Amino acid sequence: MAEGLLRNLQIVPIMRIGQCGAMSDPLLLFIAAAFLFAGFVKGVIGLGLPTVSMGLLAVTMQPSHALAIVIVPAIVTNIWQTFVGPYLRDIMRRLWPLMAGTVIGIRLNAGMLTGPYARYGTIVLGVLLVIYAIIGLNKFSFNVARRDEKWIGGIVGVMTGVVSAATGVQVIPSMPFMQSIGMEKDELVQALGVFFTVATVALAFNLTSAGLLTAATAWPGAVAMAASFTGMFVGQAVRSRLQPETFRRWFLIAMIFLGLYLAGSAVYNIQRA
Repeated sequence: MAEGLLRNLQIVPIMRIGQCGAMSDPLLLFIAAAFLFAGFVKGVIGLGLPTVSMGLLAVTMQPSHALAIVIVPAIVTNIWQTFVGPYLRDIMRRLWPLMAGTVIGIRLNAGMLTGPYARYGTIVLGVLLVIYAIIGLNKFSFNVARRDEKWIGGIVGVMTGVVSAATGVQVIPSMPFMQSIGMEKDELVQALGVFFTVATVALAFNLTSAGLLTAATAWPGAVAMAASFTGMFVGQAVRSRLQPETFRRWFLIAMIFLGLYLAGSAVYNIQRA
């Protein structure tokens, strides 16, 4: 009789749980709006899609789940940016230590997405958004000599990879470094595409290993990609009518408030738990 009763026990629920379940329509609308705005920002100032979308999505979900949605649109838009320009060979020659170090750092910190410290990822993301915005507002810059850029780039790459594996954001400290090595404006834009492509592909391997990049993220990812390209085209269309520097300043101020909100709410939730 005991064995017969045990057959009626069910350990795993029949209904799907967590990220395997279908996303609600309001959440899909929020994802579309977030990526529409992030794509618009990228169209106007040339960067910011992963940073903005991660910051907005983290309001409603964990950074690891947000990254699973961000990753495909980020890869596709960055690949497009990679091949717009004639500097690819020189970029690979100069930035390979930065990119190699970033891949190493991402692999070293792979467990941050699902490990016991994953709940602190939102705090780190919020702090990084604030730092990123403050650096941008102050136009902080420094110069790295050509003879030193490879070994410094390797160190910066490892640091960027460790941070990126936990938050999905790759601009700290890689962005200030790439601005410090004396690239022309068009070369820097293409270099950002190359670097972010390598970093996001490495992050995709982490997500797949952690079981976060699955078929369940395909539909929200498709919505995000369509919204991203729509926003990019709109941003490029209005770029000539706006003052990019003014838009950039107010955008960075908004990132400060968003970062403070994310970090503060995450700390409050952790203390309550």
